[in-house]
Amino acid sequence: MLNKIIIFIKSVVRNNNILYNFMDQGFKFSIYNAPLKKLHNKFSGKRVFIIGNGPSLNNHNLSLLKNEFTIGVNGIFYKTRESGFKPTFYTVEDRHVMKDNLDEINRYDCKYKFFPKDYKSMLSNRKNCYFFTMDKGYYHKVSPYFCIPRFSSDASHKVFCGQSVTMINLQLAYYLGFTEVYLIGMDHAYVIPDSAKVSGETIESTDDDPNHFHPDYFGKGKKWHDPHLDRVERTYQYFKLAFESKDRKIFNSTIGGSLEVFERINYDRIFHNEKN
Repeated sequence: MLNKIIIFIKSVVRNNNILYNFMDQGFKFSIYNAPLKKLHNKFSGKRVFIIGNGPSLNNHNLSLLKNEFTIGVNGIFYKTRESGFKPTFYTVEDRHVMKDNLDEINRYDCKYKFFPKDYKSMLSNRKNCYFFTMDKGYYHKVSPYFCIPRFSSDASHKVFCGQSVTMINLQLAYYLGFTEVYLIGMDHAYVIPDSAKVSGETIESTDDDPNHFHPDYFGKGKKWHDPHLDRVERTYQYFKLAFESKDRKIFNSTIGGSLEVFERINYDRIFHNEKN
């Protein structure tokens, strides 16, 4: 009987792109998105700029990134609207961001868009979309990995949350093959306005957003989560080790800000040195 069950499972696996692992506690299934698998190491040896959305982003000349690979997130569409800048890759992790900006996200057009597979049904426009399994154990108090950083080198299997969408992007960048990552717009500083409505981990803005490059980013009526910058920093330190163990590097090229985990490289000088 057991042999028949295994034969049936293998048949389902072949027909539905399901990876299976036989574990001591039983069967564990992990569904992966085949298109994402095809992107593995597609950009091997290249560099990428991961764009944070802090106020300092307004001090960066984004035209310098015209011929670079870039990853933008969440409300980067405000910057696209302002200046025409559009990233190569676009990602969203937070469900609040998806719900509050769903029309904008569906309209946003760039070459690669990455979302947790849980959000697939929310998207009416799936052009250039790639989906990944997101492990949210980091956020759940019942999880043995609550607030414990984990790093995935195989985004086609799963990607781990780590308190910031930047952590999703770092794992994706690693999977895509990038060996140098430059962070910009990562101010690593937040204030929770006295006017905000706070309910547990969820914060609802009642006024303009002081924490991002555009006042509407998490503006009036939009919800966001307590950033817990101490946890963000701890995860950054872990991810730094993960990259360096494979001779890859993460640099901080933010103009200003409070992030000191990574070696700083002057943003303008990156491009100035290459011209000389």
